[in-house]
Amino acid sequence: MSSSQLPRKTESQADAIKAYTLEFEIEAKKELVKLDKVLQIQLLKKLKCRLLSPKVPAARLRNMPNCYKIKLRASGVRLVYEVIDNRLIVLVLGVGRRDENAVYIAAQKRLQ
Repeated sequence: MSSSQLPRKTESQADAIKAYTLEFEIEAKKELVKLDKVLQIQLLKKLKCRLLSPKVPAARLRNMPNCYKIKLRASGVRLVYEVIDNRLIVLVLGVGRRDENAVYIAAQKRLQ
């Protein structure tokens, strides 16, 4: 196949491929560092995938606008992030175990 036969990306396709930038709240970064290395790697791997398409309908949080979660079911760890579209940012608000919804409560406080 010659280069003239290859499909070209249009400008709108190139814009759609833009990835979001990852940022952390200071406390959320501390929470992540406290976790076991294996859990950190798993969360960061999932976060990397979400930077291309951060708005996953099944992961949307009801009471927090523009916020989504990543679940590691086996360990019970949750990561809560906010999608800021106008700046193309995924902001991590909280990381922790689901125990008594502590991670969601902490993230909601940081959102304000």
